[in-house]
Amino acid sequence: MNFEFATASRIVFGAGQIKQLPDLVRTHGSNAFVVIGKQSERTESIRRMLTARGIAVTSFNVPHEPTVEWVSDGALQVRSTNSDLVIGIGGGSVMDAAKAISALAKNRRPALDYLEVIGGGKPLDAQPLPVIAMPTTAGSGAEVTRNAVLTSTGHKIKVSLRHAWMLPSIALVDPELAHSMPPEITAATGMDALSQLIEPFVSSKANHMTDGFCREGIDLVGSSLREVFRNGNNAKAREAMALASLLGGLALANSGLGAVHGFAAPFGAMFNAPHGAVCAALLSPVMRANIRRAAAPARFQEIARRLTGNPSATAEHGADWVAALTKELNIPGLASYGLRETGFADLIAKAKNASSMRANPVALTDGELAEILRTAM
Repeated sequence: MNFEFATASRIVFGAGQIKQLPDLVRTHGSNAFVVIGKQSERTESIRRMLTARGIAVTSFNVPHEPTVEWVSDGALQVRSTNSDLVIGIGGGSVMDAAKAISALAKNRRPALDYLEVIGGGKPLDAQPLPVIAMPTTAGSGAEVTRNAVLTSTGHKIKVSLRHAWMLPSIALVDPELAHSMPPEITAATGMDALSQLIEPFVSSKANHMTDGFCREGIDLVGSSLREVFRNGNNAKAREAMALASLLGGLALANSGLGAVHGFAAPFGAMFNAPHGAVCAALLSPVMRANIRRAAAPARFQEIARRLTGNPSATAEHGADWVAALTKELNIPGLASYGLRETGFADLIAKAKNASSMRANPVALTDGELAEILRTAM
């Protein structure tokens, strides 16, 4: 029964809550460094909303998944503009970039000193700037996590900058911001959300508090993802997926993940593949591998019964349900990004060093990991 739980200082959830942004900014400063994915009318309207209230705005564009070099440059710009808070408006990559920029703006050693796996893994020396995290997708849960996933182009791997101080000051989750997501991004991010509810639930670090988040989130995805994929304007389904994503973030930040994300981090860097789609392709094969090893059998059976609505469903039925949904959502296999069996050994070696792999409910062998990749192709 021993566990810890930590999250953002404040969570604001609900349709239309973006109108609170200027007041929320004012609780932390008046000179905002705003990290965005791509310029759009939505981000322009947010800029106008802030400047109308006398808040200075510096925009910083993150056009792709953030690299160590990119966020280091952002940190330099924060210092040069004397910004007193960072706002991340976008998908998981944008929010991760915002968290990393806020940390590196106040911690001035080279980024490599703080990075896991490839760096020194040193703790931060100083509190980061306050961060307001605003997701525009429903999948990453990064608005309530304490790490930032960054790509090291030199090492061809994704690694985390991680510290308890990196939890955002405010998570502002307005489901209306996700209404413009196209179906393919809705599918990939939604499956990422599902993986981030299933993996913490069966994790070796699962606890009673996060279990409740996982159960509620799995139910929400099971009842809403298909609908929001077919009809992106369904406000109720969008709200359900936004909440599921938030719950997944709360769970993974406090219970860890597993082999899906253990593979996804190095795969995304090696093949420049979208994180959510990679997780989607891996989820059913990883579930099957764990089920075959009788890892957390009662929990996989509960997942199956929640997803299928069948009280007699077996653990295997849950993996079948996920595989069928992945196909229905047109998620491509890993071979579409360039994976071949000749690359398995390198990918497996990198995945085994990933922090996420350590929370998988059982230690999988190299042969089992290879079979997962073979099935996910």
